[in-house]
Amino acid sequence: MKIIIAPDSFKESLPAHEVATAIAQGVRQAAPSACIHCVPMADGGEGTVLAIAQSTHCKLMQSTVQNAMGQPVTATWTMTNNETAIIEMASAAGLEQIQPQNRNILRSNTFGVGQLILEALNKKARHIILGLGGSATTDGGVGMLAALGIQFMDKNNTLLEPVPAELARLEKINISGMDPRLSQIGFTLASDVNNPLCGHHGAAAIFGPQKGATPEQVLFLDQVMANYADITATTLGKDMRHEQGAGAAGGLGFAGLSFLKARFRPGVEIVAEFAGLAQLIENADLVITGEGKLDEQTLQGKTLAGIAALAQQHKVPVIVIAGTLGNNYQALYNKGITAAFSLCNGPMSLQEAMQKTSQLLQDRSRDIMQVFLANQTNKRDKNYKLK
Repeated sequence: MKIIIAPDSFKESLPAHEVATAIAQGVRQAAPSACIHCVPMADGGEGTVLAIAQSTHCKLMQSTVQNAMGQPVTATWTMTNNETAIIEMASAAGLEQIQPQNRNILRSNTFGVGQLILEALNKKARHIILGLGGSATTDGGVGMLAALGIQFMDKNNTLLEPVPAELARLEKINISGMDPRLSQIGFTLASDVNNPLCGHHGAAAIFGPQKGATPEQVLFLDQVMANYADITATTLGKDMRHEQGAGAAGGLGFAGLSFLKARFRPGVEIVAEFAGLAQLIENADLVITGEGKLDEQTLQGKTLAGIAALAQQHKVPVIVIAGTLGNNYQALYNKGITAAFSLCNGPMSLQEAMQKTSQLLQDRSRDIMQVFLANQTNKRDKNYKLK
């Protein structure tokens, strides 16, 4: 029996590879002889670099860069043998790196992301995959671009600090100092977000409040992004603000599309490709996956939706273990997911559930395998009787 275990992380509790290990332990308790393949997954956010590095057996590298508030942080990235660098923006400018009391959406920026790109260029990368999940910023990628040599100035040609609070005075963008190596490489943006840069569905309106923005700050940020997009269009002769994904990672998607000629791909597709997940699933008997919350939004490019789509192609059942079963999660039953189970075995606080995640995953996966094996035995018995 071949079982594929391909979970995402349980955020703030367990990374994907530890989730996979816990599920595998539960599966072995019920089916000691099963052939188990653990494939930690991600969708472009936290865990993407580690998932790809583990699948490709590539070395993890560390670089000291600025976090979203300008403090030094150690960011982890990797590079494959064919000179493709994989970077998570969250490793340099992630929300979870900044304590709530220290967050300032008007000063947060992506300068550290640009520093990581320069690190990859120095290592002779020819292609860069940039994961866009988990950002602490709504700077339109201006910080990243500043690190890459682009200048942002006011009407007096005074250089502006690349933070949202300063961008209200933006009048001119000078691209002449942009690192020339950038024209020689390809960029792929890994994301599950398709929001535009501005407006009611834009970066500030949808994601700003999650990063601590007040209603007044959301309005200010949206106006700043619109002005930035206007000047970018004048500078480059193209306007990418309405493109799908331009609002990803606080507008970092817009910067990638506009200045780096990047293309978007769903992060889960990229991770699955590196892992060879489609080939593993093709001859599998069962796929077990999981994430912190399963709901109707999971359909929108999230990790589990991508896994379910692959399994559906090969008619392989998919079982989900989730920390929470949210609104209308049953909609996924028509998208390749066979059944979903809550992690918890009874009433408990969120803190208690997070502390016991590993053991609870083992328990649920063992129970799932018990039922699955019973069903397999019944099928064999019926087939034998028919013969």
